[in-house]
Amino acid sequence: MDYKSKNIQLQYQGYLNTPLLWKNHTVLGLEQLELPKQREHQLKELSTEPLLLGKRVERFVIAELQQYNNISIRLENAQINHQKITIGELDCILIKDEFPIHLEIIYKFYLYDANVGTTEIEHWIGPNRKDTLAKKLHKLKDKQLPLLFNEHTKPILNDLHLNAEQIQQRVCFKAQLFIPYQKNIVFDLLNKECLAGFYIPFSEVEQFTNCNFYIPVKIDWLLKVQTQVEWLNFSQFYERISPIIANKTAPLCWVKFPNGMMQKFFIVWWVNS
Repeated sequence: MDYKSKNIQLQYQGYLNTPLLWKNHTVLGLEQLELPKQREHQLKELSTEPLLLGKRVERFVIAELQQYNNISIRLENAQINHQKITIGELDCILIKDEFPIHLEIIYKFYLYDANVGTTEIEHWIGPNRKDTLAKKLHKLKDKQLPLLFNEHTKPILNDLHLNAEQIQQRVCFKAQLFIPYQKNIVFDLLNKECLAGFYIPFSEVEQFTNCNFYIPVKIDWLLKVQTQVEWLNFSQFYERISPIIANKTAPLCWVKFPNGMMQKFFIVWWVNS
């Protein structure tokens, strides 16, 4: 297997090992598609075409669903158009145990900022503070899932011999969560197993001068930390990270501590107020 194919397999394993953001209950009325865990498997069909992280995850979800004997995929990535204008997209319609399900797929990275909002959901924000978990949940509830009942969706459902009123709606919402360095937080609604690492402001990075670092490309944010990479010393890392931070972009990095422990972490350009 060549490097690119092997790396996509590692991305797929990273996706499989990412837990659902919540389980065994609903959040804002949104219910996860919870499936019995299967043994990890290799992707049968590898596409090495360059894809954005979100699109690659959609492919991974379909590949995983196809492993279940009681699930069949009826539709994926269907654009809903009206007068040549795209009004939305249905991620997936599947049949599970003879019941049709509309599934929306989400994979996110969120950082905990206690100064944002007043609830557990509101505290989670995107690395660059441009999006929030609360906004995404409301978009799912108010825009993406209701698209199933849009009049312009009906012809697509008719082709599948399905009626929107008979289709269940679920989400596959996975996430990696990051908390402030050396802090603890309480999880009530969300799945603590999603905790993937920590984050620190750029101004505090010099406390790690005796560590080694790696800066994965965004598509490899899915991976667990790999040992066989070209680790950077602190000065090399600082030189590479400085222009990224100056551009107000928060990169995900890997750190290897002197004791050999390795972790994912974000360096953020902003400071908690």
